[in-house]
Amino acid sequence: MEINPAFVIISIVILLIMLTGIHHIEEGHVGIYFYGGALLPGFTEPGYHLKLPIVTTYENVQVTIQTDQVTDIPCGTSGGVMIYFGKIEVVNKLKKDYVWETIKNYTVYYDKTWIFDKIHHEINQFCSSHTLQQVYIDQFDTLDDNLKINLEKEIKIWAPGIEIISIRFTKPKIPKKILENYEAMEKEKTSLLYEIENYKVIQKRAETRRKEATIEAKSLKDVAEINMKKRIMEKEAQLEMEEIQNKIYLDREKAKVDADYYAQLKEIESLKLKLTEPYLSMEALKTVGNNTVFYFGKSIPQYFTLPK
Repeated sequence: MEINPAFVIISIVILLIMLTGIHHIEEGHVGIYFYGGALLPGFTEPGYHLKLPIVTTYENVQVTIQTDQVTDIPCGTSGGVMIYFGKIEVVNKLKKDYVWETIKNYTVYYDKTWIFDKIHHEINQFCSSHTLQQVYIDQFDTLDDNLKINLEKEIKIWAPGIEIISIRFTKPKIPKKILENYEAMEKEKTSLLYEIENYKVIQKRAETRRKEATIEAKSLKDVAEINMKKRIMEKEAQLEMEEIQNKIYLDREKAKVDADYYAQLKEIESLKLKLTEPYLSMEALKTVGNNTVFYFGKSIPQYFTLPK
């Protein structure tokens, strides 16, 4: 069977068209297409795709977080000193839903317009209205935040698909002579700070010793007060004991007196009961009987006396 040369040529052309038309979009990117230089609507996701060779071109557009490094940015201060920021890093992201709109308005090099060129503009604006001292020392720690705010303010209006995540500055390069002066000033400042901190340490130690002495004195005072209270309590306990003993003694003596008084009172009552006529007569007779002397014998005395 004879093969038609024209068929072979057409087949080869079709195969070449297919091979040159097949392309892939990388992960983290989307594909956009240009037909004769005109941006076509929409975009494609990562993977293999087919396009028309020669007449249709494509671009990978990153839609994940990326870091753009803007380098060698001149900065003329209000005092006329020219310094340079060696590198400013801008962490940003292009939102997928805004890819077509952003590329349509600012091309695939949208970051040149809104990051690289904008950073140069904002730095020049800032430096022209601030002194070297403000740029290099006083306000350096606020530059990243202020620049982020200024970028976001205009991007939100004109390119809302770009998200500024963070900005990082490196210390600017300044003339050698000025740098030496700043280093000397920094050295003096460091020395002064050391002296201040050393003085604070000395004060703190003195304050600590005063507090320790105060605590010790208070402790001794508390111990003395405790001992004094203890002695007072012992004395009070001793007095209470003596009072109790005295009360017991007085109660005992009173009981004795009361008992004697009661015995005498009973004796008096008993005597009162005995002072009757028969009792008195009987007692008289006893007395006479006890004092009568009987004499026996031949001679009786002429007289006798009652015994005293």
